[in-house]
Amino acid sequence: MEDRETVPGASTPLGDVPEHPDSPDAPDVTLGGYLEVHERPPAFTGSDEQPYTASVEVESVENLAAPYVAYLVFPRWAEAGLGIVGHLETPVLWEGRSRDEVRDLAHALRLTEVKHLLDEAIQRKNGED
Repeated sequence: MEDRETVPGASTPLGDVPEHPDSPDAPDVTLGGYLEVHERPPAFTGSDEQPYTASVEVESVENLAAPYVAYLVFPRWAEAGLGIVGHLETPVLWEGRSRDEVRDLAHALRLTEVKHLLDEAIQRKNGED
């Protein structure tokens, strides 16, 4: 991760911040919008003060009604940003009839909710549920 910025305690994606970050019309307030605008995954500082990025995983399952599921994976980066040292993930969040359907549902998620899901995953890992 070459051009990664770290901001201790940040609760929003690090790096490129929209000109008007509170605007619901900003093109990068959703996971998919951020990926499209910045051509990289959003980065967050988790509630454990560690640096993470967020990505969508889509898998096929043996459910004829909804053969695809998606969830978020949060790679945890070394504090120097030189490599991945672990990861967290959410439970399955979306089910659907196609890869595109579940991916699009994931990409519509607002970044504030992605951060919330990261912090919930940290709490689960630490047994704080």
